Amino acid sequence: MANKRILTSGEVARYCEVNFRTVLRWIEKGMLKSYRLPGPRKDNRIKVEDLVAFLKDNNMPVPDTLAPSLPRVLIVDDDSRMARSIRRVLEERDYETEIAHGGFSAGALMEKFMPTVVTLDLSMPGMDGIDVIKFIRSRPEFAHIKILIISARPKEELEAAIDAGADDMLPKPFDNAVLLEKIDALMKKV
Repeated sequence: MANKRILTSGEVARYCEVNFRTVLRWIEKGMLKSYRLPGPRKDNRIKVEDLVAFLKDNNMPVPDTLAPSLPRVLIVDDDSRMARSIRRVLEERDYETEIAHGGFSAGALMEKFMPTVVTLDLSMPGMDGIDVIKFIRSRPEFAHIKILIISARPKEELEAAIDAGADDMLPKPFDNAVLLEKIDALMKKV
């Protein structure tokens, strides 16, 4: 569970070594922040950062496996050379990265990797960048994720991506220093 950033109520109970019902009481009393999944069961999900804050507020030990990891960036670009280039620049700044070569693989990696920032090309086969933005913005567990559009598309299309829910844009070609400035700025907004 070390890389998992969203927990079930049962997982929280195991971390805290309490009964599952105790976790539900903490949630009901507003002591532990959570959100409910849609559907008939309406199961609770707790972000790791919310659990860590709860543990610290209540003078409870924070397990090592819940300690914050490096800031994470999911790089979504169907051009392998561009994706690797962005990765090299970000890893020099100690960002943890994963690469998705299309919109569908980005969707599959989102919950597993749980990035802080997504860099996103708009022009990809199948599920394009706008579709990826809509997917991310439609899921409450991804609400905190910042999206940086990195694309050679015309300015109007970059602005349309901002209107769809992206947080910032960087036209291709770009300077690596500007890429780092934009990623650093987005990280500070989380």
